[in-house]
Amino acid sequence: MRLGIVDFDTSHVVQFTMRLNHVEIDQEQWIDSECQIVAGYRGESKITEPERVQEYTEKLVGWGVELVDNPEDLIGKVDGVLVESQGGKEHLAKARPFLEAGMPVYIDKPFTCSVADAQEIARLAQENGVPVFSSSSLRYAVEVQEALADAEGLGEVVGASAFSPASLHEENPGLFHYGIHGVETLYAFMGGGCTEVSCFSEDSGEVTVGRWGDGRVGTVRGTRAGAHAYGFTAWGDKGVKVVRIDPSTIYRELLKRIVQMFETGEAPLDLNITIEIVAFIEAALKSAQNGGAVTELEFTAS
Repeated sequence: MRLGIVDFDTSHVVQFTMRLNHVEIDQEQWIDSECQIVAGYRGESKITEPERVQEYTEKLVGWGVELVDNPEDLIGKVDGVLVESQGGKEHLAKARPFLEAGMPVYIDKPFTCSVADAQEIARLAQENGVPVFSSSSLRYAVEVQEALADAEGLGEVVGASAFSPASLHEENPGLFHYGIHGVETLYAFMGGGCTEVSCFSEDSGEVTVGRWGDGRVGTVRGTRAGAHAYGFTAWGDKGVKVVRIDPSTIYRELLKRIVQMFETGEAPLDLNITIEIVAFIEAALKSAQNGGAVTELEFTAS
């Protein structure tokens, strides 16, 4: 399948192309599939400096990726699109023409920065009968998936706590910018069903506590000072897992799921879970702005 990229303002455009097109990377990181990045729209960025965008552009052109003048020019040239803009506020507008054209779309994190935008993307996907997928690579980290599959060592998850860096940017407020990695890790274990959150945010980081409708509690710690790492504690009915995540294979593992969507036409993750993650972060931001007040989610996956 021929794939196109919209916006070159994240290192993911380079990392994904290396693994899909088998260029300048060890074979153990390759994705064995019929999918290749063949074209892309460079775009502009409100987050990444122009020099870095140019660096990414030159890499892709050097690997034979065709540049187009407008995003819509990809329609007819490719079979699916990866929207790689870092700014979540842009994702609805960037994805819309491809969804309306009946094309499958992967949207990099954050999916959107509002529940309203997330629900509109879902509506467009359903109306046009195409899959949409969005996820942090941390959801599919080997350590996360192994823990979830450990029926004897962990069992059914009764609670979880996740941590990740959580640098800030006004274009992606609160946990939308980088703390989403921790949120996605938490949701990998807890699933949907969070109804309310309380968030305490400081310059050094923030902690968000979520209460699920079935009585479970999950937390995310986003770090902005001191050492940074990714990891989780998961409490199950048979055991407890305390794990630090090795990020060296997370792009490969995420790409396996992205390719799966493009090849099968089925998204590997229920889009309602992704919308709830947006609602979780949006509620956490409101809570932090109100001194940690308990705040209900605008959307909870049923």
